[in-house]
Amino acid sequence: MERTQMVTDDEAMGRAIALAARGLGTTSPNPVVGCLLLSADGEVVGEGFHAYVGGPHAEIVALAQAGERARGGTAIVTLEPCNHTGRTGPCAQALINAGITRVVIAVDDPTPVAAGGAATLRGAGVLVETGVRRQEAEDGNVAWLTAVRRGRPYVTWKYAATLDGRSAAADGTSQWITSAISRTDVHRLRSTVDAIVAGVGTVIADDPQLTVRDLRDGSLAIKQPWRVVVDSSGRTPAGARVRDQAAPTWIATASEVGAGADGRVDLAALLNELYLRGVRAVLLEGGPTLAGGFLAGGLVDKIVGYIAPKLLGAGQPSLVGAGVSTIADALELDLTDITQIGPDLRFTASLRQKEI
Repeated sequence: MERTQMVTDDEAMGRAIALAARGLGTTSPNPVVGCLLLSADGEVVGEGFHAYVGGPHAEIVALAQAGERARGGTAIVTLEPCNHTGRTGPCAQALINAGITRVVIAVDDPTPVAAGGAATLRGAGVLVETGVRRQEAEDGNVAWLTAVRRGRPYVTWKYAATLDGRSAAADGTSQWITSAISRTDVHRLRSTVDAIVAGVGTVIADDPQLTVRDLRDGSLAIKQPWRVVVDSSGRTPAGARVRDQAAPTWIATASEVGAGADGRVDLAALLNELYLRGVRAVLLEGGPTLAGGFLAGGLVDKIVGYIAPKLLGAGQPSLVGAGVSTIADALELDLTDITQIGPDLRFTASLRQKEI
């Protein structure tokens, strides 16, 4: 966006939302935030996003870029400016000090510690407007917002299957069901989360590394999510690739996390512990029994499925034991996106809430 371009609040918020998305996967336990600064006559004079935890917030980056041109201008922010001093100072006060006279906010901050920025701004005589492109901004920050509102990480279940719902053939082989381009897309998805969770059965069967590889040359990305192996009785082999130094790993056992009624790792307790460790977004990968446990416990927020145009006719199903015994209890989904990825189809869905 050219700095000399005159923009509306709506257009500016669209740009701020796009900027915020650049921080996905690197800001937790903080949210992703984007900010655009407009001069008094409506020109873009600064922009920024929160890039990494402990780093400058979006507003501070934009203010540094704008300098004196921000005075008398407008700040367009995807999330209510923070009102507390943590690793950085309060953004609300920084905007006041810079002479900003108007602030447009998409989403109110739901956290008690950071909230109150809008009230501080109004108290200083700054005009504050909220709700501009709210839903779009919520969608872009859905993992963090959901996590802080519920007190547990936002969970996305990712799986790959054939058209007839098989995740492995009858002989146990599963590499590769989907195409290389779909697998690259999975690495992109991994790069947006704080932790990748898999069951010990998948680790033993496939020996995955569970890392983010660079989307251009296959090398490891600089920022790696946690690798979490749900391993009730500690069966993860000493030589498993998840134990290498490529990324931090937690082998979560029932004795450490706590056991559910079935004697296995209590999945709700696992998520609670991950939240306490700063994890806000989880990608659940493998296997079908673990996925079933998460679904049965009501712990899945989003599903991303990669469906290959192949038929196996037999073999391991992609989902086992989701707590459904009759058609009336089927877990219903709302499809939000269907995209062709090479020869495969990728669908994204949320779980539909049952009417009471």
